[in-house]
Amino acid sequence: MSSQSGLMIYTASTWVIPVIIAITLHEAAHGFVAHQFGDDTAWRLGRVTLNPFKHVDLFGTIILPAVLLLTRAPFLFGYAKPVPVNFRALRNPRRDMVWVAAAGPATNLLLAMAAGFMAHLVIFLPANADHWYLQNLQNAIDINVVLAVFNMIPLPPLDGGRVAVGLLPNVFALPLARLERYGMAIIIGLLFILPILGSNLGIDLNVLGWLISGPTHTLIELIIRLTGNS
Repeated sequence: MSSQSGLMIYTASTWVIPVIIAITLHEAAHGFVAHQFGDDTAWRLGRVTLNPFKHVDLFGTIILPAVLLLTRAPFLFGYAKPVPVNFRALRNPRRDMVWVAAAGPATNLLLAMAAGFMAHLVIFLPANADHWYLQNLQNAIDINVVLAVFNMIPLPPLDGGRVAVGLLPNVFALPLARLERYGMAIIIGLLFILPILGSNLGIDLNVLGWLISGPTHTLIELIIRLTGNS
């Protein structure tokens, strides 16, 4: 095995575990909170589980992020199988939708905090394992914060869009809710098409990068300080 191949495998190994944990608990949290508020759709389908195979999407969770990582793309993007939620089955659909949607990003922030605290356990590891362990935890913080911030963009079907629909008055909430059918196309356009167009025109059109980078860096620095790693 060449040194370059070994480095690629080592790098990938420090991303796989935090990615799978982040998306598994994110999706399970949606289903768990929905069940608490009256919708047992995800519960009946076995999606309120810590079994990653129930949540992992082969292309969205494994292949796409791996290709972006190995090709040194300037961004990392992926997705899991969305947990099915019947919002009409919730006891108070509009209010409870906010809690269900916010559960995923909130779980990611808790996971980022947990990773920060776990960094202090490195002193108990042998010297040849400490770097790999710390790299996993650093990646866990980065991944979970990016997931939380990205998902809180106020555009359905992202979690932030559903939170906004639940909190805004009808005059704003209804038009925003109608965007859900086009939401994924808009996200793909902002994530891939606009930056490519901008690079050809010599203009920075990485809109999502502008929206995500500031809050992401601020939250990562805050978590590092709060967990005593600064």
